[in-house]
Amino acid sequence: MRSYEFEDQNLNRLIAELVEAAGDGSNGDLAGEIITSAIKLFRDKADRGDMKLINAAVKEMRYSMLIFSKYQQIPKVTMFGSARTNAGDPNYQLAVKFAEEMVNRRGWMVVTGAGPGIMEAGNLGAGPENSFGVNIRLPFEDQANQYIDVSRTINFKYFFTRKLGFVKESHGFALFPGGFGTMDETFELLTLVQTGKSDLHPIVMLEADGTGYWQTFNEFVKKDLLGNGLISDPDLSIYKVTNNVEEASHEICHFYANYQSQRYVDGRLILRLNKAPDEAQLADLNERFSDILASGSIDAIEPTNAEIADGDSLELERVALRFNRRSFGRLRQMVDVLNDLVETDETVHPPPPFNV
Repeated sequence: MRSYEFEDQNLNRLIAELVEAAGDGSNGDLAGEIITSAIKLFRDKADRGDMKLINAAVKEMRYSMLIFSKYQQIPKVTMFGSARTNAGDPNYQLAVKFAEEMVNRRGWMVVTGAGPGIMEAGNLGAGPENSFGVNIRLPFEDQANQYIDVSRTINFKYFFTRKLGFVKESHGFALFPGGFGTMDETFELLTLVQTGKSDLHPIVMLEADGTGYWQTFNEFVKKDLLGNGLISDPDLSIYKVTNNVEEASHEICHFYANYQSQRYVDGRLILRLNKAPDEAQLADLNERFSDILASGSIDAIEPTNAEIADGDSLELERVALRFNRRSFGRLRQMVDVLNDLVETDETVHPPPPFNV
């Protein structure tokens, strides 16, 4: 691959020297490319508004990653839902209970959009010491709720950088009833998983008993999307609708009972597991999921050379397959089968999210 640099070798040398002088951090090559992009924008005479947008986005993402990096070893669930839900609403109370369950019983931390309503309920249930607030600056709502410590509050100007922060840093997602913003986050999550632009994640949709919000959504998805051939039946496996806190927390933690992470190496999808299937279980997987294979079979393997070179989850066992990169609903079903091979502990310890 051609190096991302200037034809002016003197300028390339100055950038390399700047990176070297800045410290001994890893990924100096990528730091150099970021600097190169900034200078190319400058040389392109990019519009000042465009430069301000990119500048703000990079600074926001950098700060968000810094804050979350201090808590990488603790799994996190992001809670989405309406800012307009009041404390007397049964969905507010359900959100409080869910956050309490995830923190006190499961040992997770909670991420919300930092606002009122369902977001406040999530932070209230989690407590300030176990809460993050990924706040968006809006003309009518820009203050984080009172249940988040300032050291774990991150302010964003742009929705797109904020959504990246949510998805990048979370191991699971809990969606509560909400308006346009919640619908945006819901379809973004489902699209990312369905298309493989994000690793698989557990996604639960919670509603208080009798309120019917996600039931109506589910009926729409089945009747209008599935019924018209706009999605496939296995895509319904990407999410789960429930009104039960324990069922929701089990769905999230069971996803990591055996499955831990994934990586593509030389065209093969590697699924890292606590326990690989035995010979009979592998035969069953190959029979049940042959439709998702581009070629070959599902095999138990040792860590690949690329993983060994990176020290990437070498303590875990593995299966590998030439996945067709299309049937992500079916892949989720296969992960569920792999997870059913082991018991689900109350507390699970997935690796830091978004490993690449």
